[in-house]
Amino acid sequence: MSISHFSSSFNVIRGPLSTAIAETIIRTAIRREKEARGQAKNKPRCRMFLMEKLLLLFPLVTFCFQTDDNKIPSLCTGQPGMPGSPGAHGNPGLPGRDGRDGRDGMPGLAGEKGEPGPEGALGPKGDPGEIGPLGPKGDIGPEGECAVAPKSAFTAKISESRSLPLADTPVIFDTAIINEQGHYDPRTGKFTCQIPGVYYFAIHATVFRASLQFDIMKNGISVASFFQFYGNWPKPTSLSGGTLLTLEPQDEVWVQIGVANYTGFYSSQKTDSTFTGFLVYSHWKHSSVFNLK
Repeated sequence: MSISHFSSSFNVIRGPLSTAIAETIIRTAIRREKEARGQAKNKPRCRMFLMEKLLLLFPLVTFCFQTDDNKIPSLCTGQPGMPGSPGAHGNPGLPGRDGRDGRDGMPGLAGEKGEPGPEGALGPKGDPGEIGPLGPKGDIGPEGECAVAPKSAFTAKISESRSLPLADTPVIFDTAIINEQGHYDPRTGKFTCQIPGVYYFAIHATVFRASLQFDIMKNGISVASFFQFYGNWPKPTSLSGGTLLTLEPQDEVWVQIGVANYTGFYSSQKTDSTFTGFLVYSHWKHSSVFNLK
């Protein structure tokens, strides 16, 4: 039996692919057989031995090769088995990545107004702001009253015809040089306060024929005393004195001889004896203009 005989048998059974494989197997078997044949003496027995081997290979080739329609590259692929049982559940997979942010939704309706919260603590004082620009000029205000400082002043002298004054009585300076407000009375020799405040009073006396001593009196009380001795000099001498006094309305101030024999006031065409007083500043409490502290 030849190789082509066996090959045609395979071709009938399995097709061209099976025939090619079978021929390869047979050629390999014959080559090995020829190598062994040189040593064998019984040729018919060797040929029979070759045929037995080929017959044994035939079922194996028939079983291992599949039809060409399946296109299976393996030489020993079996028939598909029965579906297996479902496998066990696998472990949970890793968490997936976060998805993209969705689009913004439509604005919702306004809610009801809430209750006012509690008042917060007072914050720290802020820094001073910058000075603002100069504002526009205001309208002219109504015309006000003119504030005039109060006045009170006088000066009077003893006339030539007056006799010497008596002790413990006011000296009469009977001739007023200035007395615009009329606060000095030349008939009594007394000044009567009309404006509360501080006043200055001064006496200038010409001394002749006798020594002189006099006091400045306030409401019957001596507040200052002055003395000048006369020593029978041929010409007159002088004596001056003054003081500041705080007066209230209706207070009285005058000059008075303190000692009976010391009455040396003198007046002539060339010399005078004068009594002067004036307001320094007022104490009018109802007027801030003249209320000096």
